[in-house]
Amino acid sequence: MLYESGKEKHMLRKMGKKVSVILFLCLYTTIVLANDSTIAGMGIMHRMMLLALQLGVILFMARLGNIFFEKIKMPGVLGELIAGVLIGPYLLGAVPLPGFPHGLFPLFSLEFPVSPELYGICTIASIVLLFMVGLETDIKLFLRYSIAGSLVGTSGVITSFVLGDIMTMIFSKMLFGVPLGFFAPPCLFLGIISTATSVGISARILSDERMLDSPEGVTILAGAVVDDVLGIILLAIGLGVISASKASGNVNWAHIGIIAVKAVGIWLAAMVIGLIASQKISVLLKWFRDRSSIAIMAFGFALILAGLFEEAGLAMIIGAYVMGLSLSKTDINRVIREKMNPIYALFVPVFFTVMGMLVDIRLLASREVLLFGALYTVVADLAKIVGCGFPALFCNFNMRGASRIGFGMLPRGEVTLIIAGIGLSVGVLNPEMFGVVVLMVLVTALIAPPTLVALIKNPTSGLRKPVVPKKGPVLSFSFPSFQTADLLVTKLLGIFESEGFYVHSLSRSKRIYQLRKDDVVIGFQHRRTDIIFDCSKAEIPFVNTAMYEVLAELEQTVNELKKPVDRAAIGRKLQEYLPETFRGTALAGYLSKNLLEPKLKGKNKYEIIDELLNILDQNGLIKNMDDARNTVLTREESMSTGMQFGIAIPHGRTDAVDQLICAVGIKPESVDFKSIDGKPSKIIILTLSPKKASAPHMQFMSMVSQALNEKGRKALLTCKTPDEMLTVLTGSNAAKSR
Repeated sequence: MLYESGKEKHMLRKMGKKVSVILFLCLYTTIVLANDSTIAGMGIMHRMMLLALQLGVILFMARLGNIFFEKIKMPGVLGELIAGVLIGPYLLGAVPLPGFPHGLFPLFSLEFPVSPELYGICTIASIVLLFMVGLETDIKLFLRYSIAGSLVGTSGVITSFVLGDIMTMIFSKMLFGVPLGFFAPPCLFLGIISTATSVGISARILSDERMLDSPEGVTILAGAVVDDVLGIILLAIGLGVISASKASGNVNWAHIGIIAVKAVGIWLAAMVIGLIASQKISVLLKWFRDRSSIAIMAFGFALILAGLFEEAGLAMIIGAYVMGLSLSKTDINRVIREKMNPIYALFVPVFFTVMGMLVDIRLLASREVLLFGALYTVVADLAKIVGCGFPALFCNFNMRGASRIGFGMLPRGEVTLIIAGIGLSVGVLNPEMFGVVVLMVLVTALIAPPTLVALIKNPTSGLRKPVVPKKGPVLSFSFPSFQTADLLVTKLLGIFESEGFYVHSLSRSKRIYQLRKDDVVIGFQHRRTDIIFDCSKAEIPFVNTAMYEVLAELEQTVNELKKPVDRAAIGRKLQEYLPETFRGTALAGYLSKNLLEPKLKGKNKYEIIDELLNILDQNGLIKNMDDARNTVLTREESMSTGMQFGIAIPHGRTDAVDQLICAVGIKPESVDFKSIDGKPSKIIILTLSPKKASAPHMQFMSMVSQALNEKGRKALLTCKTPDEMLTVLTGSNAAKSR
C-alpha cells in the first residue's frame, strides 16, 4: 500500500473545500453586484446573464445529485431530477437573494414555470437524447429476438396504455372537474406516458450484472426498442388528436384513423427512407473527414429532421430518433457516439434537472392528487410487469425468466419525462398531472433496479429449455508473449485504419475492439498471448491477409533491431543533467525502512536479486515468488540492468504484484552487474510493476536517478542503518514502517 494515496486523498479533500469556498465567494460576489431588476423589466443581456448563472448552477447540482444517487446504488438520473425539484421555482429557486429579489430561478409565469431560454436548451437536450437513443439501437439484435421482443414490447404498450387511459378517465371528474372520455387528450397523454420504458436504466443494470447477452437481457432490449417505437407512434397520434380537437372541437373515429395512418405512415416512411439512404448519408458525412466534424454535421441533420417533423405535426424527438436510427447501422455510428458524448454529458443532465423544476411539489400535498398518483403508479407498474412478463411465458421463458423481463421493462425515465414535458408545454397536462408523472417515475425507478438485481442474482435459468447459441467463426492467433501480441495489436489497428476502417475501443481494460467499414463489422480482442477475431466467413480471408502483413512488418522490424545499437550511449544519458538538489518526498510513497538493506549478503547478482525479492516477499508485497523471480531474471538476461556510477536497477513487469513496489540494498564490496561503464555496482534498486495495470515505472526510475546524483550516491554509501537510507532517499527524518 502506498503512503502517497492517503496524502493525495487528504490533499484532494482540502483542495475540494478551497475550490468550493472560492466558487461560493465568486457566485455571491456576482449576485451582490447584479442589478436589482424585476423579471418583466429584464433586458436581453440581463436575461442572458441570468441564463448563464442558471446553467452553471444546474450543471453543478445535477452532477452532485447524480453522484449521490449512484453512491446509494440508485440511477443517477433520479438525483438530477430531484436536484431540479430542490432548486426549481417552487422551492429554493424562488428564495430572494441579494440582486435577485425573485430568486435565481424565478417563476416565469403561472402557465409555465421556467423561462423560454431555459426550456429551449431543454428542448435541444431532448433532441440530443433521442438522437443518441436511435444511434444505440441495435437493429440486428432486434431482428434476432424480434418475435419475443415484439410480443413483450407490444403487449406491454397496449396493456399500459389502456389501463393508464382508463384510470385517468375514471378519476377525471375528481381531477379536472368534468368527466372525460377515453379519447380525451389528458386521458390519451397519461395513457401514452405509462407506456414508455427507460431502456437506459435497464441496460445499465444488465450491463453491471453481465446479462446483456443473456436471453432475458436481449429480449428486454429488443422489447424496449419496440416499446420506444410504439410509444413514439402513440405520441404522434396523441399530438394529432390534440390538433384535430382544437381544429374541429371534437374527435371522431375518422379523425383517429387518419391521424393514426398519418403518424405511422410518416414515421415508417421516414425510417425506411433513412435506412435505405443511410450509406449515402454516411458518405456525405465522411466528406468532412475530421471525426468531430462528422459528428457535428450528423447532429445538424438530426436538428433539421426534428424541426421538419414538428412542422409536419409530429414531435421533434421523433425526427431525432429517426435520424439516429438511420445512422445506427453505418460504420460512422460509433464515431458519432464517441464525439457526441461530451455534448450528451452537457445537455442531458440539464434536461432532467429542468424537468424536475417543472414539478410543483406543493401540489402533491393534495389528497386527490396523491390518491390518483399512488393508484396510477401501481396500475402503471402492474401493467408493465404483467403485460411484458406474460407473453414471455409463450417464448420459452419460465416464470423466473418472465419476471426478469417484466421488471426489466418496468423502469421509466427519459422518454416518459420528454412526453410529459411535451404534454405540459402544449397545455394538455396541468402541473398536478405532471407531478403525478414524476412521482410515478421516481417510484418505478426506486422499485425496479433492486428487484431486477435480486432476480438476476439467482443463478437459476430463466428458460424452459436451454438454447445452444449459434457461434460464428472465431479466428484465434497465439503468440509467445503478451508483449508480442500487444505490439501486433498496435500494428493491426494501424493497418485497418489505413484500409479505411473506423477503429473503436469497446473496452480498454479488456482490450476489446470493433472495426467498421460500410457493412463490414469485425470484432477482435487481445486476451493474454492470443488475438481473437469475431467476424463473418466472408471476412476470414481479409483477416488472415491482415495478420500475414502485420507479421511481415514485425519480422522486418525485428531484422532492423538486430543491427548494432549503441545502448550504452542511451544508458549513460540516464545520469546526465541531474539537479544538484532533489526533493525525495515523492519516493516516500514507495519506500519504508523495512524495504531497505544497508549491507547485502549476496555474492553475485543472482543472489542479491533473490535477497531483495525475499525482502519484498516478507513484507507481503509479492503474490507469486516464482513468477516474480522469473520476470526479473528474464529481463536481466535480455539486457543487463547495470547502469553506471555503481548503480544497478533490476526490474520487470509481472502479475505477481498489484502495484509498483521497490526494495533498495547496498553492497559495500560491490558486485558485477555488467554495467555500462564496466564498473561493479554497489547500489542495487529492485522494482516490480504490474503487467496489465498502469504503474508509474518510468516516472519512478526518473525520481531514483535524481535522488542518486553525485551527492546522493556518496551520502547513501555512508549509511549504516535503514533509517539513514530512508532519510537520504526521501529527505525525511522520520522512518516509516508499513
